[in-house]
Amino acid sequence: MGLGLVVAPLSVRMPGAANAASPVRPTATPPRVNRVEPAAGVAVGVAADVWPVEKNSHFEIYSNGLRIENQYAVSHRPRAYVAYIYVNPEGTGGERRSEPVGIVYHTTESLQAPFESSQNNLLKRVGESLLDYVRRRRCYNFVIDRFGRVFRIVNESDAADHAGHSVWADDRYFYVNLNASFIGISFEAQTGAGETQTSAGSAQVRAAAMLTEMLRSRYKIPGRNCVTHAQVSVNPSNMQIGYHVDWASGFPFEKLGLPDNYATPSPAVSLFGFAFDTSYEQRAGGRLTAGAVEADRELVEGARSAHLSLAAYRKALHLRYLKIMASQRG
Repeated sequence: MGLGLVVAPLSVRMPGAANAASPVRPTATPPRVNRVEPAAGVAVGVAADVWPVEKNSHFEIYSNGLRIENQYAVSHRPRAYVAYIYVNPEGTGGERRSEPVGIVYHTTESLQAPFESSQNNLLKRVGESLLDYVRRRRCYNFVIDRFGRVFRIVNESDAADHAGHSVWADDRYFYVNLNASFIGISFEAQTGAGETQTSAGSAQVRAAAMLTEMLRSRYKIPGRNCVTHAQVSVNPSNMQIGYHVDWASGFPFEKLGLPDNYATPSPAVSLFGFAFDTSYEQRAGGRLTAGAVEADRELVEGARSAHLSLAAYRKALHLRYLKIMASQRG
């Protein structure tokens, strides 16, 4: 059972010839996010106050109507990570934290039976098999099944193995390998390359909105840090973005009370020089590609400001990323 659409490694796009230059410490600029107009009656970006109403070993109920099922809940590695500060982009400093700062949304890419009443027993069997699978592998913190039920898998106090090699940034900090810093929420669903429609059912979207609202209230998570797996996934072996492309497009940000984070330039590109090739738009779709293209423009401007060729500047950013990765392994 696949738990992410894995894309084959692609050739790195490295335009421009490297100049002979002394080592450079590229500056890091927080990624810009485009302003999104909220729909009528939707307070985009505002986290409501949500509190627990009832809690026991089997389930939890919250003031916004959210119910979380606990029968599959397990422990894993305690959360512990570094939030790197923009004023020190080489990663030699940072804040050590143990509370989640964001959410990454996934799709399970698992078997999908037709969602109709005649398939009810099959839908339940497939869902139970999936929950057992992700529980054993500690894949996500939460799974939302086809009926919109929310299951806790890995306790929020612990890191789930959901994001792998990944990069994101907000207006003050950047984060590398998001398993510990971000909560993983997965929809029991499949996504297609470049699709424009939401692949999750309406019950799943409603449940995700309530779950997101509760988590943002509990952990003070900014809307900007609620992103999809396709937005954060990278491949260090070829320094390309988009290694996994679940929720590359079609994610219902607005219905979850969130800004359209597809509009955010890719931090992996602007901070660390990750690249993308001509097949990326086909896999990622136009909305996500627009953010990558904007980040690429920022990369070109950074190279110009540093008086380096794009290739030399990109290489310096790659070294920055590798240094941070080495410090995490240490």
